[in-house]
Amino acid sequence: MTTTEQSVRKQVSVKVPLDKAFQVFTQNIERWWHPGHHLGQADLERIVLEGHAGGRWYEVGVDGSECDWGHVIIWEPPNRVVLAWQINSNWKYDPGLLTEVEVRFTAEGTGLTRVELEHRNLDRFGVDAPSMAEQFNAPQGWQGLLDLFAQRAAS
Repeated sequence: MTTTEQSVRKQVSVKVPLDKAFQVFTQNIERWWHPGHHLGQADLERIVLEGHAGGRWYEVGVDGSECDWGHVIIWEPPNRVVLAWQINSNWKYDPGLLTEVEVRFTAEGTGLTRVELEHRNLDRFGVDAPSMAEQFNAPQGWQGLLDLFAQRAAS
């Protein structure tokens, strides 16, 4: 684990092959994402990550409402995805903000995949950068989400 004002890095090993790890991470994210981590007024129904560079990344509420989170910058299945995180320190979509979440998938022997996540450019949160780094680094932040992902991927 590494944390600076500019980035937070986390990793987890997943007991599934590389292709499946990438698929579980990028498709039907709501199956592993913490249900309380959403932007909309309505409860979370699903999270959409369109599988191509330039694709949207957004949530859909149970009432059909949509809230953007960002977009796909790089799509390289099954090894890497880079996402634009455009959620500000008030937990609202901000098209003028762009931090990056890079996720790398590396095979580590038969049926095991290492997943490394880096949320970088946190300095773009300005004066809120230290508190945002602290939140992303908290147990319910990126590591907690990766742990949920690993549990769901293996089941």
